[in-house]
Amino acid sequence: MGLFDKLRGELIDIIEFLDNTQDTIVYRFERYNNEIKNNAKLVVREGQTAVFVDEGQIADTFSPGTYTLNTQNLPILSTLKGWKYGFNSPFKAEVYFVSTKNFIDQKWGTKNAIILNDNRFGMVEVRAFGTYTFKVTDASVFIREIVGTNQTFTTDNIKEQLKSIIVTRFSDAAAESNLPIETYAANLNELSEAIFGFMKDDFMAYGMDVTKFLIENVSMPDEVKKEIFELSRLDKIDLDKLAKLKSAKAIEAAAENPSGTAGMGIGLGAGMAMANQMTQSMANQMQNQNTQNTQQGTPPPVPGAISYYVAVNGQQAGPFDKAGLIELVKNSTLTRDTLVWKNGLSDWASAGNQSDLQELFTMTPPPLPKQD
Repeated sequence: MGLFDKLRGELIDIIEFLDNTQDTIVYRFERYNNEIKNNAKLVVREGQTAVFVDEGQIADTFSPGTYTLNTQNLPILSTLKGWKYGFNSPFKAEVYFVSTKNFIDQKWGTKNAIILNDNRFGMVEVRAFGTYTFKVTDASVFIREIVGTNQTFTTDNIKEQLKSIIVTRFSDAAAESNLPIETYAANLNELSEAIFGFMKDDFMAYGMDVTKFLIENVSMPDEVKKEIFELSRLDKIDLDKLAKLKSAKAIEAAAENPSGTAGMGIGLGAGMAMANQMTQSMANQMQNQNTQNTQQGTPPPVPGAISYYVAVNGQQAGPFDKAGLIELVKNSTLTRDTLVWKNGLSDWASAGNQSDLQELFTMTPPPLPKQD
């Protein structure tokens, strides 16, 4: 072997890239003037694709393996360079190593709230976040559409673009799913699968594939969550017991608030509501008892007892028998000007205009006259 052959052998390059990071997608192999020696050795490891670019034009690509670079395995580059009989001198070309592994645990989330129209709650703002996994499936398309002339391209360079795609698809899928908003938490898998299908074509346009997509949480305003929780409870509890419980709590809260007539009015209104419920419950029991008595041959009570509904703080309370009406008169809840109603009246009327109520107002002394 001559001296020239020996020197030429010493000039053979080894082109390879060992990635010490977890986020590098593309790395451009650097050399002086981008010169590659004849019969240089190219090493492409598993999870990599090597792409040769000549003056901005993508030429040959190499899958994992070890190659000796010459005109036989660089057909496109040879055509671009116009080599008819091979090459013995250094040639110029850019070499990009593209990682084809899965880039896992990529985060996504909505920067701003997404507005959805729910059949029950109307316009609702929701936010969502989760993770996804992607990989490069077509290195040439990815370099042409995304990388350009960057020497190094990492997941940080593309994450904002991918997030925008995901958020857009999440909005579309959530709107088209027609799921009630209170069922989102129980249907995260269904939403994830729907969005996963939508994103396939978007990623493919960049030479990429999304291999996994998960929604971890969908959140909404606190007031909407509160309404959802209330509605879910209503489906599980006795509504009559709930009404009585809330009335009892209202009375307790009014008793603890010594802030004047407003609190008294609320407490009284809640008390009247509970009294109304208790009276109606007793009336139902009496009706059932009367039915049983009739079936057993026992006559019902003599009709004609006084029974009125009373307007208290703008709400209907009652019905009240004579004893109940007397108590209302004693605590000044029922006066001559109070509106009342009973069977036979076409509309509410003042208690003072009812003949059968006159005696109620004479049973208690009138107010003392004012002292001069």
